[in-house]
Amino acid sequence: LDERQKDRDRNIRKPPLRIQLRQAGMSVTIERFYVYSAITGVVVTILAFIAGAPLIALPGALVAGAIGLPRWFVSFRRGRRVKAFLNEFPNALDVIVRAVKSGLPLNDGIRLIATESQEPVKTEFRRIVEAQQVGMPTAEAAMRMQETMPCPEAGFFGIVIQIQSQAGGNLSEALGNLSRVLRDRKKMKAKVQALSMEAKASAAIIGALPFIVAFLVYLTSPSYIMPLFTTSKGHLILGISAIWMTMGIFVMKKMINIEV
Repeated sequence: LDERQKDRDRNIRKPPLRIQLRQAGMSVTIERFYVYSAITGVVVTILAFIAGAPLIALPGALVAGAIGLPRWFVSFRRGRRVKAFLNEFPNALDVIVRAVKSGLPLNDGIRLIATESQEPVKTEFRRIVEAQQVGMPTAEAAMRMQETMPCPEAGFFGIVIQIQSQAGGNLSEALGNLSRVLRDRKKMKAKVQALSMEAKASAAIIGALPFIVAFLVYLTSPSYIMPLFTTSKGHLILGISAIWMTMGIFVMKKMINIEV
C-alpha cells in the first residue's frame, strides 16, 4: 500500500507522458503521439527553411517542432481541462450533497454525476464508477482521481471520502463544506488574477518592446538593422538575444503567476 501511494504521489508531482495525455483528455497512444511529434518537427523545419531561416537555426526548429510544440499543446490541453473541471466540480458536489441528504447512498450520487454532469467532471466520476465495478473501494477510487485530474481540489475530494469511510461522520456536511471551500478558492483566484493584471500588462509591454523598436527602426532606417538578418554576426546576436528574451519572459511569468 505504501509503495502504491508513493507511485501515486510521484505521478502527481511529475507525471509520465502516458498520464499527461490522460490528464489532457487525449485518447492518443504514446507511440502515435511520438509519430505526430516527429511529423510536426519535420513540418516546422521545412517551413523555417522555406521562410529563409539560416541553416544553423534548422536544428533548433526541428527540436522546437518535435519536442517543444507538442509538449506545449499537451500542457495547454491539461490546463484547459483542469479549468473546466474546477468550474463544474462544486456543482457536482452540491448534487451529491442533495442526493445524500435525500437518503441515497454515496455510490448513487457518484453514478448520477457520471451520467448527468458536464465534461470533464462526467468522465472523472465515470472512472470512479468503473473502478467500483471491478471491486475497488470508493475511497481508493476517489483518491485516484488526482492522477488524471492534476489539481488539489480533486485530492480534497478523495481525502474527504477516505476520512468518512474510515472514521464515519456526516458526509453531506463534509461535502457541503468542501463545495463552499472550492467556491471560495475560485473567488480568491479571480481576485488575485484581477490584482495581477497590471503586472501582466507590464510584462507584455516589456516583452513586445524589442520587436516594436526593431520594426520602427526598419521603417525609418532599413540599412541600419538589416545586417542582423544578412550577416553571420547578426544571426549570432539574434540568437543570443532570443535566449535572453526567453529567459526574461520565463522569469517574468514566474513572478506574476501567483498560486492560490
